[in-house]
Amino acid sequence: MTAVLSGLAARISAAAPELRGRLTPEVELAPFTWFRVGGPAEVLFNPADEADLSYLLKNLPSEIPVTTIGLGSNLSVRDGGVEGVVIRLGGKVFGEIAVEQGFRLRAGAAAPDMRVAKVAAEAGIDGLAFLRGIPGAIGGALRMNAGAHGGETKDVLVSARGVNGRGEIVEYTVEELHMTYRHSEAPEDVIFTSALFQGRPGEPEKILAEMERITEAREQSQPIREKTGGSTFKNPPGQKAWQLIDRAGCRGLVLGDAQVSQMHCNFLINRGAATAADIENLGEEVRARVLAATGVELQWEIKRIGVKGARPQHSGIFA
Repeated sequence: MTAVLSGLAARISAAAPELRGRLTPEVELAPFTWFRVGGPAEVLFNPADEADLSYLLKNLPSEIPVTTIGLGSNLSVRDGGVEGVVIRLGGKVFGEIAVEQGFRLRAGAAAPDMRVAKVAAEAGIDGLAFLRGIPGAIGGALRMNAGAHGGETKDVLVSARGVNGRGEIVEYTVEELHMTYRHSEAPEDVIFTSALFQGRPGEPEKILAEMERITEAREQSQPIREKTGGSTFKNPPGQKAWQLIDRAGCRGLVLGDAQVSQMHCNFLINRGAATAADIENLGEEVRARVLAATGVELQWEIKRIGVKGARPQHSGIFA
């Protein structure tokens, strides 16, 4: 690293002088999220590889907060930004996908789910086509047992590898992760770096056709061309979040420049100038109205990180 650093970045650089990745202070995070909202990272670190990530975590002072982000498809960064160091995996190393014997596939944590699905299909590996309907990356899929169109990550996962907060390389079998609906019991300090998946024999043409069907279904039912974060709330047991939201009269509800999608009301969208506060406050209003109308308390599926405030907020008037 040749840049002159100051503040927290300089402190991290002094504690871990042999870092090979990119350490950058005050990086705006909004461009890294699909909502396109939020404040800056105090420091952003892009590790060169798994060993570089391990080296940072071994040497990072324990009082410095660590936050990990991926493709930002189900993420809202609050307007005040994120304190401490934000780690974002990327590049060829963390995005690599390799086909292995026995209809297995190994993917880096930064590999987009839909690209993993395509590589599997072209290799004649069936069972992973559902990943085409998930807009995130493998790291997020491991953390939340992402699923779509009848499939979940746990259905095809063999094992996951990562680095814990002490810089140790760790590996978990799918059984050890105790995955349930949109949840895994991986320790919070673990940053996943790769995963091994097990598929089954299939015909590439048929698998690709199934992926095309999934793509068409998404385009017809979800506002995927909007600035959105995907499904906002988890489906309560035996129920659909969107139906509860619709029943509570929230379809199309607006706060500032944030809106409940008219197309699919379990999606919030940034119409162009929304703040993170607009989006979060709108979501909380939806939760309150659904609770009042149905007695069901919706749980957020979108991950919200960072410090509230520090940016102009709208008046809180709903329309």
